[in-house]
Order: sequence, then structure tokens, then C-alpha cells
Amino acid sequence: MPFPAQRMRRLRATPAMRDLVRETHLQPSQFILPLFVCPGEGVRREIGSMPGNYQLSIDELVRECVEVQSLGIGGIILFGLPETKDEMASGAYDDNGIVQRAIRAVRKEVPGLLIATDVCNCEYTSHGH
Repeated sequence: MPFPAQRMRRLRATPAMRDLVRETHLQPSQFILPLFVCPGEGVRREIGSMPGNYQLSIDELVRECVEVQSLGIGGIILFGLPETKDEMASGAYDDNGIVQRAIRAVRKEVPGLLIATDVCNCEYTSHGH
């Protein structure tokens, strides 16, 4: 008698179950692109430890976001590189902080793009904690 003697079909019994267990298919709309925003204008500085990733000034970030949206990528997550650091990480919650200005610029030029932000204050403090 060939193996298996009985073929279990419990994972194919209904359309809902087949949808649940079928192969995973990823689409660009399911991804969020990390972007690093820094002070300045016309800045596009490659990150040595992350080839193909750049520190971008706000104007360059907006250009990048236009392309992100045209490619159908789901959104972005912003990591800020502040001009100054202090004990209280005040740049992280300053209305004119680098990420806050970047969000306003992206929302103005690329409406509808999902924007998430990094919430770690390490980059904003002088002591890194």
C-alpha cells in the first residue's frame, strides 16, 4: 500500500482555510523604507556601514519620497540626525526638530504617504542614553 494511506485535507477544506495557509506573497505596499534625515541642503551622504542607504537633507528626502510613492512602497520610517544634542534630548520633541520639519515637508509634497518615526532618544542626547 502506497504512503500515505489516507491523505488529510483539513488544511484545504474551505476557501477561508486555503487562504490562511497558502504561500506568502510580498508586495512593495507591505514594506516601510527606513530613511535618515540630516540638517543641510542638497545633502546625500552614503552611510558607510549601510551601503545603498544615505543621510538625506530635507529637500533630498522629499525627492526620495516622491519616488517611494511612485514605486508603490507602503511608507517610510524617519530617523533623525539632529544638529545639536543635549542632556534632555530636546531636539526629539522640538517643533523645529529635524524629523518634525521633515514630516511637514513630506506631507506637503507627497500627501498620503505613510510616515512613521523612530522614538529612540539616543541620537538626540549628548550621553547617548
